[in-house]
Amino acid sequence: MKGIVLAGGNGKRLHPLTIAFSKQLLPVGNKPMIYYPLAVLMAAGIREILIVLRPGDLPLFREILGDGSPWGVALTYAVQPEPRGIADAILIGAEHIASDDCALVLGDNIFHGSGFGRLLQREVTQVKGCTLFSYQVTDPHRYGVAVTDADGNILEIQEKPENPPSHRAVTGLYLYDNDVVDIAKYIRPSARGELEITDVNNAYIACNRARVVELSRGYAWLDTGTPEALLQAGQYVRTLEERQGVQIACLEEIALRMGYIDAEQCHRLGRSMAGSAYGRYVMNIARELGADTVPDRAG
Repeated sequence: MKGIVLAGGNGKRLHPLTIAFSKQLLPVGNKPMIYYPLAVLMAAGIREILIVLRPGDLPLFREILGDGSPWGVALTYAVQPEPRGIADAILIGAEHIASDDCALVLGDNIFHGSGFGRLLQREVTQVKGCTLFSYQVTDPHRYGVAVTDADGNILEIQEKPENPPSHRAVTGLYLYDNDVVDIAKYIRPSARGELEITDVNNAYIACNRARVVELSRGYAWLDTGTPEALLQAGQYVRTLEERQGVQIACLEEIALRMGYIDAEQCHRLGRSMAGSAYGRYVMNIARELGADTVPDRAG
């Protein structure tokens, strides 16, 4: 399965922060926002990832992320000339997807929870059509809302309904089989001139090829698209990291635990940032998981 992170858009709800700066490079905790969707795909076992971004942002993304090889993944980039909807990322990434299935995640979404990686690893191996993830929210009118029958089968998705039929919002993580490219080609632009991902999902639903996975209370889903949500996400991450002594969305740790890199490489990555708490955490993880292959001190 190939991965796509949509990191385009103008981030208007975050102006003036994002007038000249990508919102996906804003800090959430002690790391750029883009780390969180990358962590989702890496934890799912996806190693070939396309990042779709707006014009002008490519140099900064490349400076921060490079080609992904230090983490044992392959990162490539594509430009979305103007905001044309989430589904446009599928068309932009058609060559990247090629004959594979596809996981699409929004660059401003954060997912966290015990066992979430294992859940994703299971789901990516059994995609037949499309798999969506829903999460209970207090303000469903802001999102696409999943409508299901008594047995949990998905009937439709209503986009930002005035009278929401449920509180189950569809999150910004989507798994698709290879037909998604052809389906996206036939989606008509909305009144705003955008290709809506809800139309893609409803096309799968119409032919009984969609399922929804409900994320329980043990998981967190955060959309960081507003100043308030960005602040709340940073507070959430900081609180958990301080209380639990872990780093959320630590790409080096995920790469090590997934076997993309070895402990020695992980330790080198941490040592390059040894002046920060993040770098020291990475070195400690490397020592913990590969005590026979890394030095006892930073050196």
